[in-house]
Order: sequence, then C-alpha cells, then structure tokens
Amino acid sequence: MKYTITLKLVLFCFICAFLAVSCVKEGPEGPAGTDGTDGTDGMDGADGQVTCLACHGSNLIESTQAEFAMSEHRAGAIAVDYAGGRKDCAQCHSHEGFVQYAEFGFVLGDIISPSAWKCSTCHGIHKTFESGDFALRLSDAVTANFDNSVTMDLQGNSNLCANCHQSRTGEPEVTNPGEETFTITSTHWGPHHGPQANVVAGAGFAEIEGPVDYPTAGSSYHLTYNGESNSCVGCHMGNFSSVDTDGDGTADISAGGHSWIPNLAACIDCHGTDMEDYNYGGRQSTTKTQLEELRDKLIALGVVSGDETNGYHPVAGTYPTLYARAYFNYIGLEEDRSLGAHNPKYVNALLTNTLAALNAATE
Repeated sequence: MKYTITLKLVLFCFICAFLAVSCVKEGPEGPAGTDGTDGTDGMDGADGQVTCLACHGSNLIESTQAEFAMSEHRAGAIAVDYAGGRKDCAQCHSHEGFVQYAEFGFVLGDIISPSAWKCSTCHGIHKTFESGDFALRLSDAVTANFDNSVTMDLQGNSNLCANCHQSRTGEPEVTNPGEETFTITSTHWGPHHGPQANVVAGAGFAEIEGPVDYPTAGSSYHLTYNGESNSCVGCHMGNFSSVDTDGDGTADISAGGHSWIPNLAACIDCHGTDMEDYNYGGRQSTTKTQLEELRDKLIALGVVSGDETNGYHPVAGTYPTLYARAYFNYIGLEEDRSLGAHNPKYVNALLTNTLAALNAATE
C-alpha cells in the first residue's frame, strides 16, 4: 500500500511538470533573415497543341487522304484479299503483317482478319505526341530477301518501299550456281510481283555477259541527282500537282504525294525539259520493243506460253540455265512496270545482253 501511494504521487508530480512546461508562452518572433538567392529559371514548356496542330490544324489530313484514295495500296484488293492473311505473305500484303514485321522483324503468324494499308501502316502514330511521333516505321537500308549478301540502299525514306518491292526469288546463278540446267517447277516461278527496288538499286537480276557493261550497283541516276535523293520518294511523291500531259492547254492530274503515281512535274524539273509522258529520250519505247522481242524468243524456245489476254507464264520443265535466266529477266522487268524508267542503263544492259546471249546460243 505504501509503495502504491508513492508511485501515484510521483506520477502526479510528473504530469503537473509536463503541463507547466506546455503552458509556457512562446516569446516574440525575431526579425526575418535575408532572402536566399533566386533559383534558376526553368525552360518554357512546348505548347501542348503544337504537335497535334501540325496535322489537325490544317487540311493536311484531308488532302493526304484524298491522294491516298487514288493509290492501289489503299484499295488492297490487289493483295490483301489473296495473301494478306498468310504468315509468309502478310509482311507486305496487309496492314497487320507489315506492322508486325516492322516491330518484331517477322510476322508472328497467320492474320485472321487482314486489312489494307492505312496511315499507320507506314507511320507510327500517336504514341508520344512529340515531333517524331509520325516517323516512318522503317527507313534503314534493306538486306535483300533474294540474296542476304546484298544490301539495297534507296536513300532514306525510300528504303521503306524496298522492304516489299523486291523479287524475293533469286536468279538461277544465285540459287543454283554453276549448273548447266535449271528446272522451272511451276507456272508461278520467277521474281515476285513488283521488284522495283531491284531495278532502282541495279541488283538481283541475271547479269548475263554481253556487249553492254553493267553500271555499278547503286549508281542509278534515279537514286541521286545533284546530291539529292530522287529514288521512290522524289519521283512518286513529288508535290501533288497537275500538268498539261497531253498538250491541249489544259492541266491534267499528274499526281504525286500519297497517291504514289509518279509526278510528271518532278520528271520535268529534274530533266529540265518539257515532257508529255515518262518516255524520256524514247527509252520506254526501246525497252518495250526489247521486252517483246525477248518474250517472243522465249515462246519460240518453249520456255514461255500465253497471250496478251491471259498473260504470259513459264512452262514447267528443265532448260539450259541461260533460258531460265533469260525468263527471269523478262518477267522481272515486265513486273517492274516502268519500261526502263526506273534505271535506264541497267535495264538496257540486261535486255541487250540477254538477247545477244540467246541469239548466240540458238544460231
């Protein structure tokens, strides 16, 4: 009992002391100290709407879409319906396949519901809302899919096109080097449709020896001119405009922009002469004559069959390798569809030498 009273007394004294201290009044505040040095001014932030307004604040989107509506790439029927869903084809034949290829380096699998190309096929859109947001997905030089020892550099943005516009198939001396005969296995054998990058780069065709020297790969006039890239973008995406293409005094649509229809105005600007079509110096006329001569020669040799209505295709069978190489050049340059305009010197060398070799072998 004695200890309990003592403990309570001590506790009571402690509480009283605590209350006495807490009730002490705080003294008056002293004078303010000297202000510190101002901090460094921050940088002005970017206007949050500037990047958006680059497209959305003008008629850019509408005009680009109007141009794109003229392009076969927009329709998709030429490729998507047939091959857009196949894993091995989707890289170039559907929006989803190309995006997968650009992101991962390959297509993950069959595309169940493939769609045609759109803005975001080639461009990355609305990821960071900064200036690089709309950059092309791919622009580096391309390793050729017909021969991985070959690199094709069509200069900057044009390399995007080269990812798809290749032959895919290698010519016989690449796939079967040194063999005297070559077996064409089907009516579909040969370079894939649209090997324009091969032609522009001057690579991937059967360079048969003959009287005309082949230009150095990558030296085409249509790759660079006066130090500036022409290539795909320079010719096919020149400012969308119209020129008088038939000489009647009325401006006709020459296209360009995102229609990818080659702009005749760009040709006129580079060549420095009036042109009513793409047949500069008669080169397309000469190429057309050479292609027809080569086709007829191959028909006579039994390598090619068909007609103007149904098209021409190879006849499956085993032939001298020269014949197969000649067919490769014929169908590849037909599928290029520029009649030599993409690389006149290279195309002339291919056709002149191929015809000379076939004539010598069959005399």
